[in-house]
Amino acid sequence: MTLARRALLGATAVLLLGSLATLPALAQEARKTLTIGATAGPYADQVKWGIKPLLEKKGYTVKVVEFNDYIQPNFALAQGALDANAFQHIVYLTKFSTENKLALSELLKVPTAPIAIYSHKHKTLDVKPGAAVALPNDPTNAARALMVLQEIGWIRLREGVDPIRASEKDVAVNLKQIKLIPLEAAQLPRSLDDTDYSFVNGNFALASGMKLTEALALEKTGPTYQNVVAVRTEDLAKPWVKDIAEAYRSRKFLAVTEQRFAGFVKTDYQQALQTATK
Repeated sequence: MTLARRALLGATAVLLLGSLATLPALAQEARKTLTIGATAGPYADQVKWGIKPLLEKKGYTVKVVEFNDYIQPNFALAQGALDANAFQHIVYLTKFSTENKLALSELLKVPTAPIAIYSHKHKTLDVKPGAAVALPNDPTNAARALMVLQEIGWIRLREGVDPIRASEKDVAVNLKQIKLIPLEAAQLPRSLDDTDYSFVNGNFALASGMKLTEALALEKTGPTYQNVVAVRTEDLAKPWVKDIAEAYRSRKFLAVTEQRFAGFVKTDYQQALQTATK
């Protein structure tokens, strides 16, 4: 074999190896099948009714996977079983990702149902001493419930407490002598038959057939506790991730939000769209 032919073969092999190395990246860029996870109820419904149709018009095949807890969706995303998920606020995402060493990031915020206090036994917040009050047992949502309890005058938290990290240990004065019962968030709707009052996250309340209008008190949900779409950090700049974001920021999704998710806290970009149409 001549030196020239050997050189030609070597160059061809290098080019071939280079092409093979770029195949995974090209496959990622040209991805047309998306798997999006969400907790059962409104956030899965937002994807089914608002986001999936818009992505399908762009040529994607979209699969929606529903979860009944706050643990599995982030692990499934990090491991590649999901391309995005929608169920958590940034406080929970940051804490969970840090503790479990997961490279996940917020893509954007979504319309969010506030955490609220409900009762099957009482029609008002005229609470009696010793009343059983259930609240989420995960730290971030427990803090939200405690802040509401302070707002309605049932407890007083210690001065200077971080509202994002408040816990039962920060209750300085139990003004109404209530009994706090921490429960897994998904169990809170079922707890209403056994408690005087229960805090229920919006997604689990709606998934259980409860209405926001039935709540005795609603959280004033700010950006900190608005739910987000999360993706793997390495995927943030991918074209298909940008298409997911575009669907959530569209006027068509705003129309779905107004029609099917009345009472949800809208995102800043949805409020901007509303203002622009007035």
